[in-house]
Amino acid sequence: MKSKISNRYLSEENEVKNCIGNFHSSGELFGNGDRNKIKLFNLNGKKINIKSFKIPNIVNKIAYKYFRKSKARRSFEYAELLLEKGIGTPEPIAFFENFNGIGLRDSYYVSEHLEADLTYRELVEIPDYSDRENILRQFTKFTFDLHEKGIEFLDHSPGNTLIKKKLENQYEFFLVDLNRMNFYENMSFEQRMNNFRRLTPLKEMIAVMSNEYSKFYTSKTETEIFEKMWGATTHFQDEFAKKKRLKKKLKFWKS
Repeated sequence: MKSKISNRYLSEENEVKNCIGNFHSSGELFGNGDRNKIKLFNLNGKKINIKSFKIPNIVNKIAYKYFRKSKARRSFEYAELLLEKGIGTPEPIAFFENFNGIGLRDSYYVSEHLEADLTYRELVEIPDYSDRENILRQFTKFTFDLHEKGIEFLDHSPGNTLIKKKLENQYEFFLVDLNRMNFYENMSFEQRMNNFRRLTPLKEMIAVMSNEYSKFYTSKTETEIFEKMWGATTHFQDEFAKKKRLKKKLKFWKS
């Protein structure tokens, strides 16, 4: 087994390895485990989160052994990089990879477990959520800061930002599901706007976010930002709906 432990957890390396060794027989299941399975463990009084990634297909087994970093390794390395850049994410603890003769067999990413007050999804699904517009505006500034630091979070979607209330009317944001990211010296206007496309289908939320983004990204007008952001959103929603209809047809033909 190949692994790397964060320097901050080297003194607890054996305990972390024991959690991995007992992953399938112990731990508390977190979420539905449809694709990747997440379990919670106690590490010397601290709750930790272990994500077991879905076993890859034969092509990816080979790719992850010889050509690409595994999702677990990328999650760990990207978390370290985010913290270096001052971006919130649950503290990374370790990653583990198991290989066989063919390629990657299974892999695990270990991090602290962060108890969130909400995610972005609540802002979409609960129109009268308390302090909703203020949270949305602070989230937009958080995303602007990501872009200014050259971070393109490809899975910037409703469930992947954890939100904690810090003080009265002040919130902190933490990214999760980190294995797909790009890092740039500078991000273009189109890259920035496309990064909002998966968050919400609600036009009024796009209006709030474009208004807030325009306060910081002054090279474009609020109207230009809204039109680009809303265009990226509607294109994504249309493509998503097409794929959903296609899957439904395929399922019907197979039945």
